[in-house]
Amino acid sequence: MRFSVLLAAGLLTTTAASAQDKPTLTVMTYDSFVAEWGPGPAIETAFEETCGCDLKFVAAGDGAALLARVRLEGARSDADVVLGLDTNLTAAAAETGLFAPHGIDAPELSLPVAWDDPLFLPYDWGYFAFVHEESLAEVPTDFRSLAASDTSVIIQDPRSSTPGLGLLYWVKAAYGDDAPAIWEALADNIVTVTPGWSEAYGLFLEGEADMVLSYTTSPAYHLIAEDDPSKAAAAFDEGHYLQIEVAGKLASTDQPELADAFLSFMLSDAFQSVIPTTNWMYPALTPESGLPDGFETLIVPEKALLFAPEDAAAVRDAALDEWLRALSR
Repeated sequence: MRFSVLLAAGLLTTTAASAQDKPTLTVMTYDSFVAEWGPGPAIETAFEETCGCDLKFVAAGDGAALLARVRLEGARSDADVVLGLDTNLTAAAAETGLFAPHGIDAPELSLPVAWDDPLFLPYDWGYFAFVHEESLAEVPTDFRSLAASDTSVIIQDPRSSTPGLGLLYWVKAAYGDDAPAIWEALADNIVTVTPGWSEAYGLFLEGEADMVLSYTTSPAYHLIAEDDPSKAAAAFDEGHYLQIEVAGKLASTDQPELADAFLSFMLSDAFQSVIPTTNWMYPALTPESGLPDGFETLIVPEKALLFAPEDAAAVRDAALDEWLRALSR
């Protein structure tokens, strides 16, 4: 009996020591990525099977909040990789000087646009859209008809949320100098502005508004995971703004090789096959198994809108001011 106790104690000590010997890779990302229903848990398991390391995800709010966190922490950050920025933020992120080149030759990607960025690699993409119940009597077909209707909407704050920021660029790309007038007309339709996507979508599901800013892929979740075909994305005539989500390695990382390994793994089938039915976006590389059944039912925008990263950075402040002025009246 005493020998068994000593043996067990020895095994525990050895196990603890082995765990401590493993290097830790810290990936900063947004809240929904690390949720139990998000891609984080499956990706953590899959990567740890190959890396001999401990993969640690740190949630930092919604996507746009990541850049603010990186700026605040600077070179003192404990993170090695930041996952969850998008092309609306990459120019501003690059200007911080806090990201290092990835040096990875990406395979042929399944993106709607060409990709050539020395700092950031994409892992998924999608189109912003307003999601509604199929039973909605009158579905707007553009921003003008939305503003002219009594349809209530929930959106996200562009200062903390990448969908919220994407909406600013969507309106700006579609209407240019007329964007302020569009926002003034839309102000009455907006029920509330949430810090992030999760809060907004939750309120929509609780019936707090007719529509919510989300993605053309969002109805696939309800269809595939819940066998519920009652949600749809409204097709807008002026086109839909494209989001490409990316990850980058921080220059201050003390695990550069592990960070590179994670970025390479991010473009593997093991990572990409998880994306469609956990993050509910299109993968940057179509998995070997193809897209899940149900994705073929989604609307496909006839026109994709997208500012180049440097152009997005140039118009951001003006677009944000237009939005703030309209909603403060």
